[in-house]
Amino acid sequence: MKHSPTCPRCGGPVRAPDAWSSAWRCTLHADVHPLHPPREPAADALEVLLRDARVPVWLPWPLLPGWVVTGFTGAGDQRTGLRASAVALSGPAPLGGGGDLVTVAEEPGVGLGARYAGLDGPDPGEGFNTGPPHVRIEFQGHDVPMWAVQTDEDRAVYVGEAMGLWAWTVIWPAGAGVLMYERMTMRDLTQREIGAVPPFGALSPRL
Repeated sequence: MKHSPTCPRCGGPVRAPDAWSSAWRCTLHADVHPLHPPREPAADALEVLLRDARVPVWLPWPLLPGWVVTGFTGAGDQRTGLRASAVALSGPAPLGGGGDLVTVAEEPGVGLGARYAGLDGPDPGEGFNTGPPHVRIEFQGHDVPMWAVQTDEDRAVYVGEAMGLWAWTVIWPAGAGVLMYERMTMRDLTQREIGAVPPFGALSPRL
């Protein structure tokens, strides 16, 4: 069954472009970049995402022990290309049980990261970075400061800025957020930086 694109901010239906407008439109959020249905975690699906992406596709690499890639998605259309990308991963949580992680790279205003974070969005909001960063990640040899964002108790959310884009990491359950203190290195899959096909698991319900 073919699924239709949705609003990246609320998941609601969007109206396709027509003779009067070239934009996709959500009843609640006006013009948006349409969010595509999740792509199965497989090499060919990843290639489609990389072909269309106009933003980085971030993957923690090397992967955390026991973790696998569990899906992809992106927001945008054929006219704009993908202006947001999301990669889901799953694996053992540090405090026991299973954990899920979603990384998002997006242009300001898209709202996909805020949606996964449980925020009204579309961006982190004012004041999220007023104090010292809570953690840092490495990207292209540079430190990227990340701040914890208060949200629902079932998840941990960190957000920063890299290359003029929002960088989000959303982790379930909240206790698994301690993973961010292990100094992750993010690779941009559009640059073919990892030189290998990552291991894949079953499709994540987080997307």
